[in-house]
Amino acid sequence: MKTTTKKILEADGLGKSFGANQVLSNVTFSVDQGEFVCIVGPSGTGKTTLLRALSGLGPANSGEVRVNGRVVVQPPAELSVVFQDYSRSLMPWMRVLKNVELPLLRLGLSRTERRARAEQALADVGLGHAAHLYPWQMSGGMQQRAAIARSLAYRPEILIMDEPFASVDAQTRADLEDLMLDIRNRLGVTIVLVTHDIDEAVYLGDKVIVLSGRPTSVFASVEIPLGSGRDQIATKSRPEYLELRAEIHRMIMRKTEPATR
Repeated sequence: MKTTTKKILEADGLGKSFGANQVLSNVTFSVDQGEFVCIVGPSGTGKTTLLRALSGLGPANSGEVRVNGRVVVQPPAELSVVFQDYSRSLMPWMRVLKNVELPLLRLGLSRTERRARAEQALADVGLGHAAHLYPWQMSGGMQQRAAIARSLAYRPEILIMDEPFASVDAQTRADLEDLMLDIRNRLGVTIVLVTHDIDEAVYLGDKVIVLSGRPTSVFASVEIPLGSGRDQIATKSRPEYLELRAEIHRMIMRKTEPATR
C-alpha cells in the first residue's frame, strides 16, 4: 500500500532512439514513495530500455528522469537494480555472503558494517542459512533471492527489477512475488517492476503502467485497489482481480491488434 504521496521517481517526456529506430516517445509517469509499481506492455515495446533510462544506465535522448526531485545524469545512489539474469550477476567463485557484500565496497564501509548489512539482507530474503554456499550450490530461486539480497544490502530507497522472475518455475515465482510484497511492507522500499506477465503485475502492484506499442508511450495508468495482505489463491480469485486483469489485457491487445491484421 502507498505510505505517502511524495513523488520519489518521475519520468517526464522520455524519448529514446537507436539511429532511426525510435523506441520511447514522450513516456511520462511518476512513482510515489513506498509504492509498488508494475510496468507491462506488448513484447518488444522497449520495457528494458525504459528501465535503463529510469536507472541512469542508458540515458534517454530527450526528457528527463528525476529521483527525489533531482535530475538523473548517472545511476542515483538511492536506487538499486535487480536484473533478470541472476546467474550472470552472481560471482560463482564467491560465497553468497561475499556476493552480497560486493557492492558495499564502494561505500567505504568497515568490514564489520559490510558483514552486518549482508547478513541482515540475507535474513530479509530467507537465506540466512545459506551465507556459506556458492551460487552454483543453490537453486535458481535461491540465486535470485541472493541477487535481491545484494540490492537490499545497499539499502536503496528505490528497487528497480527487470522481469526478475521470468527464469524460474511457477511455484518459485509465486514464492518470490510474495517475498517482494513482504519486503516492501517490512522495509518500506519503493519498487518498480518491469514484467510481461499481466497476472504478476496485477497481483503485486499498487499501480500498473501500461505501455503502448512502438514507439512506446504510456497508454494508461491503472490503480490496483486490492489492499494489502494479498494471497496467491484468495486474491487471484477475487472478482476485482479478474476484472483488472481483463481490463489490462484488453488495453495491451488493442495496441498490438492492428499490426496483426
